[in-house]
This record gives sequence, structure tokens and C-alpha cells, in this order.
Amino acid sequence: MAEIAGLDHVQIAMPAGGEDAARAFYGALLGLEEVPKPAALAARGGCWFMGKGAAAGVAIHLGVEADFRPASKAHVALLVDDLAGLRATFEAAGVTLADDPAEIGVRRFHAFDPFGNRLELVDSRDTGFTARSRG
Repeated sequence: MAEIAGLDHVQIAMPAGGEDAARAFYGALLGLEEVPKPAALAARGGCWFMGKGAAAGVAIHLGVEADFRPASKAHVALLVDDLAGLRATFEAAGVTLADDPAEIGVRRFHAFDPFGNRLELVDSRDTGFTARSRG
């Protein structure tokens, strides 16, 4: 039986024409680097981002969806090395934030991208939460 070898990227939907807002949020605020889309996909719109340094394995693709609806429940959880610093950056930029009152032993908060998609930001010291919860 084949086994999953890893995760290549996560795709998040966005509305048409939102590329500049995506660059401001995912590039400028989150510090991800925009990478060119393959020529065969570029005409579809959207943009792709990758992490740098320790986050080099992180890849987020934003793809245009004609009947776009934000993902308010589904989300990507990103590990952050300075959770308080990122929260302060988001607050200064006016990003919508939310705390989850559920005590699960993980330092985290939720942020909403310019399109209303939810992201979970997790303190990197709490990595492995999902594996730990298996018991």
C-alpha cells in the first residue's frame, strides 16, 4: 500500500483581483516569499508563496475561485517562532484576530486574511500538538 510521503502545499481560495491584497498579507505581513506560478497556470490568477529559512518547507498557493466564499472553519495552522510579535504586527495592520477559549495546551490565535479565510497561528514551541493528542 502506498504511503503519504509529505505535504507539498496548501491551496487557499481567493476572489478574482485579490493578488495585491494577498501579497500584502502573505508576503509583507507573514514574510513568505512569492514564487512564480508555472506559465500554464499563471493566466488563472492567484499567487504562490513559500517560506524562507527554517520555514522553507511551507508553501501556500492562493487560487482564484469564481464563486468565492471564505473558509471560516477550515484553516491552515502555521508554526510561528514569535507568536506575540506576529500578533502585534497583525494588530498594527488592522488584521482581524480571534482567540479560541478552548484550553488545549497550545499557545495560538486565529487571524483572518484579507478575504476572510481563517489561519491558525501556533507557537513553534508547541509543535507536534496533533501527534501529542493521539495519546
